[in-house]
Amino acid sequence: MSSKGEIIGAEARPKKKLAVVTCMDTRLVNFLNEKMGLERGDAKVIKNAGNIITEDALRSLVVAIYCLGAEKIAIVGHTDCGMAGADTAEIKKEMIRRGANPYFTTDFDAWIGKMDDEEENVKRGVELVKNHPAIPKDVEVEGLIIDIVTGEITKLV
Repeated sequence: MSSKGEIIGAEARPKKKLAVVTCMDTRLVNFLNEKMGLERGDAKVIKNAGNIITEDALRSLVVAIYCLGAEKIAIVGHTDCGMAGADTAEIKKEMIRRGANPYFTTDFDAWIGKMDDEEENVKRGVELVKNHPAIPKDVEVEGLIIDIVTGEITKLV
C-alpha cells in the first residue's frame, strides 16, 4: 500500500472485470480487442494455441478471479484456427527432426490441443470452466467465436 492507503498495482485489475481465454493466432492481435471493444486495462487476456482450457489456463483464470476481481470469463475461438485438424503426426516428425522428443506424454493429441471443430472446442471449454471446482458459480462464463475475416462475433454459449 502507498502512504495514501491506495493499493499499489490496483491499475492492473481489469476495468471491465473480464478475463478472456483466446487463441495466440497473430491475426487476432489488436483485431480481437477492437471487435470486442476492449482497450488497454479492460481485461485479462490469456492466450494459447487453440484457446484450449488447460490447467495453466485455469490457474490464470483463478488468479484473475480471486486476485484481480474478474467476474466474467469469455472463451473466444475463431474461424480458420490452425489447431482445427492439426496434423499431430507431422508435428511429431518435425519435433524428432529437430532433436526433440514428442513421446514425453501419453496423449500427444490432447497435450498439443488438437481439435476438429472451433465452435465445439469453445463449447467444451465453457463447460470445463463452468464445472471446475475452483471457479465460483457466480462468475459468468460465455463462449464466443470471431470470424477471422469479418470480425463478426457470435455468442455460442
